Formats: sequence, C-alpha cells, structure tokens
Amino acid sequence: MSLTPSPLERLNRARADLRMGLPVVLTDGASSALVAAGETLDAARLADLRAIGQPVVALTAHRAATLKARAYDGDIARIVLPGDVGVAWIEALADPADDLTHPMKGPLLSQRDGPAALHRAAIRLVKSAQLLPAAVMVVAPAAADLARSHSLTTLSAEETNTPETRLSPVIAARLPMRLAGAGRLHVFRPQDGGTEHYAVEVGRPMRDAPVLARLHSACFTGDVLGSLKCDCGPQLHAALIAMQEAGSGVLLYLNQEGRGIGLANKMRAYSLQDQGFDTVEANHRLGFEDDERDFRLGAELLKKMGFSQVRLLTNNPRKVAMLQKGGIEVTQRVPLKVGLTDENAAYLATKAAKSGHLL
Repeated sequence: MSLTPSPLERLNRARADLRMGLPVVLTDGASSALVAAGETLDAARLADLRAIGQPVVALTAHRAATLKARAYDGDIARIVLPGDVGVAWIEALADPADDLTHPMKGPLLSQRDGPAALHRAAIRLVKSAQLLPAAVMVVAPAAADLARSHSLTTLSAEETNTPETRLSPVIAARLPMRLAGAGRLHVFRPQDGGTEHYAVEVGRPMRDAPVLARLHSACFTGDVLGSLKCDCGPQLHAALIAMQEAGSGVLLYLNQEGRGIGLANKMRAYSLQDQGFDTVEANHRLGFEDDERDFRLGAELLKKMGFSQVRLLTNNPRKVAMLQKGGIEVTQRVPLKVGLTDENAAYLATKAAKSGHLL
C-alpha cells in the first residue's frame, strides 16, 4: 500500500527518533543492532540496552585519534562500554568540549573482531541527523523482534546511504533587494523531508548563456549576525552586488550550515577554536570531516531553473569540480576575495592551507 513509509521516509523518521533519544534498529543481512545517539541517550534507555547485550560506542577515526583509541576498522572505532559508566561518560566520549581539562577517558578497549558494517551505517545515520558522530550500539539477533514489539524504526545499513537529494519547486515571487535590485526568490523543497533551499534570481538571466552564479552555504552567524570570525556575510553581499552590476545572476542559498554539520556542531567547533584549534582541527576533534556539504544540490537547482553553464563566484575549487561532475559547465571561476578581518585572518589562512581555497 502507498500508506507504507518508503525507505526515504523511514530514514527521516530514524533521524528524528535519534534526535529525541529514541533508539532505532539497523539491519545488514542476518545481522541487526539497536542504535542510539550518544548525544541524546538517557540513563533509562542505556539500562535497557545493557539488558539486551554488550553496548559499544561507534566513533569516527578522527574522534578516535583524539581519544588515542584504536580504530581497527580504519574509518571507525568500536569502543566497548565499561559496565561501571553511565551516560556522562558516553557524552564525554562524544563531545570534545572538556578534552583539555579532562583528557583521560580510558583506558579504552576497541573491538577488532567481527563485521563493522552496522557501526559504519550508524555513524552515517547520526551524522545525517546533525548529531555528534557517536552511536551507542548493541548487536542483537532479536533486534528486529524488538523493533516490532516496541514500534522502533527499522532501516537496512544500505538505506542509511543518503541518496542524491531531489528538489521540487514550491513557490517563486518577486523580491526587490537593497544590494541586488529587482529579482525573484525561489523556494525548493527536498523530497527527503529535509530543510528547504533557496535560489535568488537577480534580474532576468538568460538560460542559453553562462550565468554569473554563486553557491552560498547558509551561515547564521555571518549572514545574519555579521560575525567577524568568517567571510560569509561579506561574500554573500559582494556576490549580490556583482550580479546587479553584471545585469543578472543567480545565488543559490543552500541550508548546509557549518559546512554541513549544523549550527549546534558549528558552535561546538567555535568553542574548540577558542581553545586554540583551527577550523579543520576542531571539526576533526568533533569527529567530522573537514567539509560535510553536498554540492550536488547546487547542480540540481541550476538544472531545475534551466541553467547549464555558469560563471562561478567562488574561491573553492571543490565547488567547481562538484558542479561539473553534476553536469553543469563552469566556463569561468570568478574570485570572491572579500571580508578579511583581524578576527578571521587565521581562519582564512587555514582554508587556503588545508582546504585548498584559492585566496
């Protein structure tokens, strides 16, 4: 029946469950496991998991390296949960906020035997829920039965691979702008139930010629609050001004805050930067990659709007490569070097040295 949730709908249900502290069940062939997010798990549900089997905490290799834990599986580590610890210990394992004041979390025992596919899938799932990448898991043959008897969401490991997002237009309306003049704001809704993305069409750009374009990731602190820690706000404004001067353009505003890790985790990264770590080091200590964004969204949005060629306003070669991989021809990379301040000079230097930005 069409009333049955699709895999994509169950994926979003699982993300919501984890954010509320409710476990979900992952399966991989004959194997199955109960999975909870380390960030939101409470003491009562931890006790329930312990009653079923031996919990382990799945962490990314980046976080494991900070904790000096062995990642026998390469990209992840499976840390055995000692019997005498509670949720505070798990939270300290997941969140690096107090690493410098309380560096000793162990000794940490890492599992090295048995498959890790479910643990890898669990990390993908908690990341996609914009939670800290730490998953508390119990591998249990009866997990599927528990899911049925307790109405828990069930996913296969394969279904945690986030598919390429499909976007549907919702509405477009005229929007006069102080920096860009006349234009239209287009709202697109992803079919996976995620956050909507926007396209700002400046003037009346031709569809049969390269359009001046920018892929701009949402930055609440820079775009709205005028933060001096980054160059996002000045880049947003300069791009709109450049499009007005060019006579037309399109700015894609993608809701991928904090390079795709979400505002809460971005603020955690800012807190780590206050401890002396650069932006890449902070992301790694949290367990994330340097950049978790998906720029395939930009290619699809441009195609939806009828564009196939762009002159791209960016200092990031990765955006150029991802657009071209998505079927959009980038005829020119247009530098966008604005917003340097005393407060963000080190941040911009790190983007150039470690993330390949052309500054």
